[in-house]
Amino acid sequence: MKILKRILKWMAVTILVLLFLAFLAVFIAYWRSTNDCGHTAGPANPMKAVVYCDYGVANLKLEDVEKPTPTDDQLLVRVRAASVNPYDWHFVEGTPYVMRAMGVGLRKPKDTHLGVDFAGTVEAVGKNVTQFKAGDEVFGGRGGAFAQYVCPRATRAVALKPANVSFEEAASVNIAGITALQALRDKGKIQPGQKVLINGASGGVGTFAVQIAKSLGADVTGVCSTRNVDLVKSLGADHVVDYTKEDFTKSAERYDVMLDNVGNHSLSECKGVLTPAGKYVLIGGGGAGDQGFLGGLGKALWAMVFSKFVNQQMGMMMADANHNDLTILADMMQSGKLKPVIDRTYKLEQVPDAIRYVEEGHARGKVVITVE
Repeated sequence: MKILKRILKWMAVTILVLLFLAFLAVFIAYWRSTNDCGHTAGPANPMKAVVYCDYGVANLKLEDVEKPTPTDDQLLVRVRAASVNPYDWHFVEGTPYVMRAMGVGLRKPKDTHLGVDFAGTVEAVGKNVTQFKAGDEVFGGRGGAFAQYVCPRATRAVALKPANVSFEEAASVNIAGITALQALRDKGKIQPGQKVLINGASGGVGTFAVQIAKSLGADVTGVCSTRNVDLVKSLGADHVVDYTKEDFTKSAERYDVMLDNVGNHSLSECKGVLTPAGKYVLIGGGGAGDQGFLGGLGKALWAMVFSKFVNQQMGMMMADANHNDLTILADMMQSGKLKPVIDRTYKLEQVPDAIRYVEEGHARGKVVITVE
């Protein structure tokens, strides 16, 4: 009995020590989580860029930073337009908080530059780049796109801009367009004639998804508010559900694929509108009011578990930006099968206002930044 008490005592002490060490590690990591703001010399070759030294939209600033220089496999692109995504405000706010623990920065953002989607003109190329040349008009994705210049890798998420598409339209494509394409084609595995439901059909991903689903031969139903019904119809939706008047989860209709951009219904409700072999694809990390530690990722994790106990496939997807899919989207725009929808445009110095607007969750299509 004395030996058992001694073992329990040492186990308790060991657990307390481990908890203390874990707390100490987190505490140290928190206070060491910083960035180079205020610690670097003034730029020798300046350009304008939006930066944030602390979390929160109020901390966004337009400043002079060092203009990037392309490496051997990069392009130097003069940015003509960029676009805002929920992806951006997740980083601005540092939410859900698990992002901070995963390397974004516990106390302060490690990477102080913002923006991903861009469109612009190539000014120079690295010595190993053969597929692009100075003067080419391109679009794609690269961190730090809320700036006058970016340097994407030539083999990654960058493609030639179609001549019939404006810089503003092209800048809206990367994250939203690729997410819609991969969600429907790769996760949903849409076949011609299948019924597809798009919840949040008037948003950034949704407006691309309606058009892409139609191009894949699907019978498309879009869910949106009253003010967006005509917009969603104009994009090619065969049916539109006004969620202010009707709850699609109460309908007798069944769908082969459901693309959920909103996440405002339970998984069991969503399962109820799927065919026996239907597929549910969740997009995004939740709205501004649905954050906390895990945010929308909590529902994604639950979907993985839930899927094990039902016949339908249910899960979340994250886009993989790449040259090939951007080229597919470029071809669709060139042929008129895909038309980006732009809600509003802002100037580079108005990025905080643009992010606040996107954060509200009511944008029709994409919000674009014009760069002088």
